[in-house]
Amino acid sequence: MLSHKKSLDILKKTNALLEGHFILSSGLHSSKYIQCAKLLSYPKKAEKICLSLSKKIKKNFKEIDLILAPAMGGIIIGYEIGRLLKKETIFCERVNGRFVLRRGFKIKKNSKVLIIEDVITTGKSSMECVNLIKKAQASLVGFAAIIDRSTKKSLKIKKKIVSHLKIEVPTFKANQLPEYLKLIPITTPGSRFIK
Repeated sequence: MLSHKKSLDILKKTNALLEGHFILSSGLHSSKYIQCAKLLSYPKKAEKICLSLSKKIKKNFKEIDLILAPAMGGIIIGYEIGRLLKKETIFCERVNGRFVLRRGFKIKKNSKVLIIEDVITTGKSSMECVNLIKKAQASLVGFAAIIDRSTKKSLKIKKKIVSHLKIEVPTFKANQLPEYLKLIPITTPGSRFIK
């Protein structure tokens, strides 16, 4: 498995770890942003991280029938983990602001589903995926992500998250910004704001 230091080096070399003033898809502000799409644009580097994550998933979740990934961030990581674990992988996407299954994707009744994301901050997207699993009368195995940057205060997920990396990145509400962050121009890189 890759060490924390080697993994951070890969994120920095691929420009997947950004610094500045960001509004995350959750609406929270942060001085750091993880843009896993940048990591995933380097398949050989991403493969090392995905292989390490797939080993952790195998160790923590014994039975998985299906992998469900939220679009956009989860699609590539979901595919790669599905390939490594030899599991069917589907994704959900937003239609009128809500996650739905399209393209003929289905969750079979009583199937055991693992939700995979690139980054988990609050778990909002993951919890929206849980609704699709419940609606299909399937069962949630758990959650996995390349990076878990959640905090106990902000996290909506109550089950265990298996991640390749746990990174502590402070987040702030708009009315509680520290002075240093107020001085940096805002960037909104999250997919939730794309029209």
